[in-house]
Amino acid sequence: MQKSHDPTFTASENAVLANYKKHIDHSTRFIPLWVKVAVAMALGLGTMVGWKRIVVTVGEKIGKQHLTYAQGAVAEITAMATIGAADGFGLPVSTTHVLSSGIAGTMAANHSGIQWSTVRNLALAWVLTLPVAMCLSGMLFWLFRKTF
Repeated sequence: MQKSHDPTFTASENAVLANYKKHIDHSTRFIPLWVKVAVAMALGLGTMVGWKRIVVTVGEKIGKQHLTYAQGAVAEITAMATIGAADGFGLPVSTTHVLSSGIAGTMAANHSGIQWSTVRNLALAWVLTLPVAMCLSGMLFWLFRKTF
């Protein structure tokens, strides 16, 4: 007989955990309105200016052949399910990363071929984004704290 690795909690322990989760969610999921508006504006303006480069890269440069309607639909459905699952578990994901990976998956499944140089550049950008953003925000914080 195999042992179950699922923990069993008493009702009082479940109540403590639920209370703890409520407090953690309240303290970590709060985003001020001005931050939401600023991010929405930045994303909207960035997409307005750079949409063509994004569309060409995602639609034409990941695979060796252009993306078909079926591949686009499957990649979007996969992205929707992945992002929905990540949200349900409270995990952070990038919609662009998920969609690009889905498109690469459809290209591989369809034997259309993948342009590895583009995938390498995307992966490098994904890996470098976090440390560069951390350094930039740290430097800006230090600069603003010293200046103001």
